[in-house]
Formats: sequence, structure tokens, C-alpha cells
Amino acid sequence: MRTRLRVAAYAICVRDGRLLLARGWAPDGTPEWTLPGGGMEHGEDPHDTVVREVEEETGYRIEVTGLLGVDSIRRRFRRGFGRTVDHHGVRLVYEGRVVGGDLRNEIGGSTDLAAWQDTAAVPGLRRVGLVDTGLALWRERPAAGRIVPAGPPEG
Repeated sequence: MRTRLRVAAYAICVRDGRLLLARGWAPDGTPEWTLPGGGMEHGEDPHDTVVREVEEETGYRIEVTGLLGVDSIRRRFRRGFGRTVDHHGVRLVYEGRVVGGDLRNEIGGSTDLAAWQDTAAVPGLRRVGLVDTGLALWRERPAAGRIVPAGPPEG
């Protein structure tokens, strides 16, 4: 079985009761909302990753105002030729404040739409679990920097 580690950085940007989200695609081609952010380049600092990714996906420049926490997820996927990949994602979640730029959609990237969504409406959106984890980190600000899952581990 092939193993894969991916380290990524994401931002929670809340303004006037609205959360900045980007829309990406589930493996089945269905659109899903996610936090703006993405994978680190080799040698890149996670702080720089989140600033770069937010600008790429939303058009906004952000100031990182804090590290909210770290989320770890492990899943197994079937890939081409029947191979299984054991994927481990380590996701750093930062709080950010928009300091410039204009809202726009990403072109030629992993997302196609950026929008502010009312935080009260987020539970009704088709979204990845990272959105809920990020909001929980933002609301609870746990001293250990992690949210302990209520149910069985994802995998």
C-alpha cells in the first residue's frame, strides 16, 4: 500500500457574521464548499502557504491573526490499477483578516467560486468536514489547538 502525507494550511476569515469559503469538487464531481487554502510547496512556510492560497482562491490578501489549531485526517483511497493509497492530511487552520484585494473566483485551480456565506447558513451547505472543524476551532479556541472528534475516527 502506498502512503501519502499532505501538509496544508487554511484560513478562517469571518467578517460581519459571514465566513469566506471557496467551492471545490468532491471525487464524484459534486461541488462542495471548503475553507480557502491548500497544500504547502516544498520548503514553504505554512504561514506563507495560507496567505498565498487565500489570494489564489479568493483574490483577497489576508493578514494572519493567529493559529487556531491543527487537524489531522487519515483516509484510504483506491487509485488507478486497483492500488490503495493510505492518505494522511495534516491541516493547519489559521485565523485571517482581509486587508486588501477584491473578491474573485480562481481561474484554472482547484476551486471555481469564492463567496461569503452567513455563518448561520453553513450547516445547510454541501461542505467538506474541514469547514466545521475550522469553525469549531474559531469558536472554541481550544488550548491544545485541536478538536477531538465525537465519533469514530475518519478513515
